[in-house]
Amino acid sequence: EELGFDGFGVGERHERPFISSSPPVVLSHIAALTSRIRLFTAVTTLSLLDPVRAYEDYATLDHLSGGRLELIVGKGNGAAQRELFQVTPEDQWDRNAESYEVFRRIWRQDKVTAATRFRPELKDAEVWPRPLQRPVRVWHGSATSKESVDLAARHGDPLFSANVTNPIEPYAELIRYYRERWEHYGHDPAAIAVGAGTAGIYAAKTSQEAITAYRPVFEGNLAFQKRLGLEPVFTSLEDFVERSSALIGSPQQIIDKVHRYHAEFGHSVLHLHADAGGLTDRQHRESLELFQSAVAPVLRREIPDPPFPWEPVLGPSGPAPEAVPVHEPVRTSAER
Repeated sequence: EELGFDGFGVGERHERPFISSSPPVVLSHIAALTSRIRLFTAVTTLSLLDPVRAYEDYATLDHLSGGRLELIVGKGNGAAQRELFQVTPEDQWDRNAESYEVFRRIWRQDKVTAATRFRPELKDAEVWPRPLQRPVRVWHGSATSKESVDLAARHGDPLFSANVTNPIEPYAELIRYYRERWEHYGHDPAAIAVGAGTAGIYAAKTSQEAITAYRPVFEGNLAFQKRLGLEPVFTSLEDFVERSSALIGSPQQIIDKVHRYHAEFGHSVLHLHADAGGLTDRQHRESLELFQSAVAPVLRREIPDPPFPWEPVLGPSGPAPEAVPVHEPVRTSAER
């Protein structure tokens, strides 16, 4: 918030080595320490959650934060998580879709009746507190799945591409599919909003400085992948800088790379994966300061804004109609 970023995202994972198994708790703490910055989930794993309980947590957080909540929902991944919650690979997509349908309806309707498969049915159910934002913006996070993309397009919701593990091609293909499905469901192409993640960030005055500083981060991540028995997609830092979505280099190199991705994605929202492991606190802060002073102003000027304003979407005092838009990303960067 001090540096001027638009938002901060907290993921949800229920397995080692991640610690963010409870985003509503972590984000509530952040909300109490801040006043302006948007609070993102990255992502909320609805395939694992009871949608009624998830609604209660996030509606409460939205009130506590003064309407600063921004949800990114998704199926999630990881065998350990599925086993912990007794979710099978076969039913996880149906669970994700059903949970989102129920969650969406509760946010919009004072009473909900739903014949559900994966939780007890609802009959004229009232769920409290009633929401502050009418409705909250909901993005659909997707790394590889057409199912998540289709769910987003069906509801006219914005898409957030993970854009982390692989080179650009599979993510660009999914975004093209999203645009096709968006028009298939009859939505206005001008209303599309796409966000994209990055595999890492380190800005320095020169590319040589950036690569030298980031090398311990890359080597640490590479060693971790090998300990898990994973086959790395990028086996050298130089390959990682060239072919991944990581923004490592001088300000101009970072600007050029974002433009190269924008040409394929048409995205107006950028999430910076600021992995500080292997960096000193000073290096980490100086990198983010340089991004804000030398990169973000150029991107804001040269990349079009999303088709809706950057402000809370607070609707009327009564239930919001289904037609109210549910999306509102930040301009240029989810951590602007």
